[in-house]
Amino acid sequence: MPTYTAPLQDMMFLFEKLRNNKRYNEIEKYKEVNSELVKDILEEAAKISQNIILPLAKAGDENPPILENGVVRTSPGYKEAYKKFIEDGWISLSCDPKYGGQGMPKTVSAFFDEMLSSASLAFKLYSELTIGAYNCILRHASDEIKDTYLPKMIEGKWSGTMCLTEPVCGTDLGLLKTKAEEQPDGTYKISGQKIFITSGDHDLTENIIHLVLARASDSPKGTKGISLFLVPKFIVKEDGNVSSRNGVSTGSIENKMGIKGSATCVLNFDEAIGYMIGPKNRGLNSMFTMMNLERIVVGIQGLGISEIAYQNSLSYAKERKQGKANYSKSENGADFIIDHADIKKSLLTMKSIIEGERALCFWLSQQTEVSLNHSDQATKEEASDFVSLMTPVVKSMFTDMGMEITSEAMQIHGGYGFTKDLGIEQLYRDNRITPIYEGTNSVQAADLVFRKLVTKNGDIIDKYLNLVKEEISINDEKIQSFTKQLDHYLNILREFTDWIKEKIKDSKDDVSAACNDYLKVLGLVATGHAWIKVLEVSFKDYDNNKDFYKDKIQTANFYFNRVLPRAESHFKTAKTGSKYIMEYKFN
Repeated sequence: MPTYTAPLQDMMFLFEKLRNNKRYNEIEKYKEVNSELVKDILEEAAKISQNIILPLAKAGDENPPILENGVVRTSPGYKEAYKKFIEDGWISLSCDPKYGGQGMPKTVSAFFDEMLSSASLAFKLYSELTIGAYNCILRHASDEIKDTYLPKMIEGKWSGTMCLTEPVCGTDLGLLKTKAEEQPDGTYKISGQKIFITSGDHDLTENIIHLVLARASDSPKGTKGISLFLVPKFIVKEDGNVSSRNGVSTGSIENKMGIKGSATCVLNFDEAIGYMIGPKNRGLNSMFTMMNLERIVVGIQGLGISEIAYQNSLSYAKERKQGKANYSKSENGADFIIDHADIKKSLLTMKSIIEGERALCFWLSQQTEVSLNHSDQATKEEASDFVSLMTPVVKSMFTDMGMEITSEAMQIHGGYGFTKDLGIEQLYRDNRITPIYEGTNSVQAADLVFRKLVTKNGDIIDKYLNLVKEEISINDEKIQSFTKQLDHYLNILREFTDWIKEKIKDSKDDVSAACNDYLKVLGLVATGHAWIKVLEVSFKDYDNNKDFYKDKIQTANFYFNRVLPRAESHFKTAKTGSKYIMEYKFN
């Protein structure tokens, strides 16, 4: 089984040293969230992640949930761990105190999301979808529904899901067939089948609150006729307690490649009682509140799995001997593989990407909080645009890099990485879903290019490019070699953006073929921007913690010389267009 130690020092470094976002610091309710409090929270989060949740990864993989007489029974140890998890209040960490939450900002909860993803993604998904459903209900439901459902969900006694996908439709939700028949009392009877429902059924909570997309009988076809409904597994009585079983049943549990401990279900709705959330025929808009936040969290899943893969690869490289290094340290026998340049390069690739991603995620968490809680509307809208721009980047880049990093981890472990003995192959399998669910990464790339480059509030990519340009205009000679390199790739991104905007007028196939490349270039540059923020602090405070900051500077140096240059090749290949692609005829 892999070992894991939460990277608390790096997390606290980000919270203490990169919390200099003026707009974020203007949010009144977070001014009392200080370093001492956050350190205490993260230390406790590390304990439960390392000691209780980490062992569940192997247990869930070897003994997945089973469907027995209509009841889904979770993997060994899950019920006991979940009981401890909710008793300690972890689901409530970032939730509204009005409904029993602790009200911590996402700059804190994102670190816990990463820890849980490292420890056991399968276990995490049971609570993660609850938070997603909570966010959707909080923003779109009536006060009566919020008062009825949110306290129990925040407490962890009730869980939540999102039910979108059907056998006839995945991403193209306009084709969905689930029906909603309005009743005289204002409720709806929901009938249809949903597939691939994460945490769709289980024995961890006394009730499961499903958020279901369906079409009312008098609604138009296509996405404009979709509404959102809250459908509980058990009907909730007026006193807030559960009563009879609703018309929701589990057809089967999917037999998956990874995250086997998570019950991914086929759910059948047979005239189940549902309550409309948000305006009629505007269900997708309401559900996207949940989906967009979930996409960022999926990116964090990729980051968390990358971190544990890196930690175990580093540990293995320090103890495994193989061959002679060019400058051998051994008089007799083989050297440790960490002394080989190629292994060291792989480890530094992992490390530089992970630490850059974590810094970028912290910046995005700040922007998210500003978009939700700042007092000035214009400031909120600008931050919201930055979040909108960067959401597909974080979802796609972090998960794609997670595949690269877990693959490299297997390579470093050699034959042992391919066996189940050390658990490295499980990390690869568990991460493989992250580039697929919550909208495949190709869909994310298309969303970025065709919908996010220009928003209702203006040209957001231009605002972002100008923001980075301004922030890297630093006079400190120590950092200029880095800012000069980033400026070069920033110009490539600007040129790529102009190319996209020109091609989109008359050659959308060229643009479609370039979407993934564009997302990767933006992601690489954004991560470079995050590294510049880290370097500013590292050079300024160098004498206060030389070993820590020297490591940061050397890691950043690797990123700028070995990872960031990938951006140029992506632009070069994208510019070749799509004619030779679209004209090819497959036999």
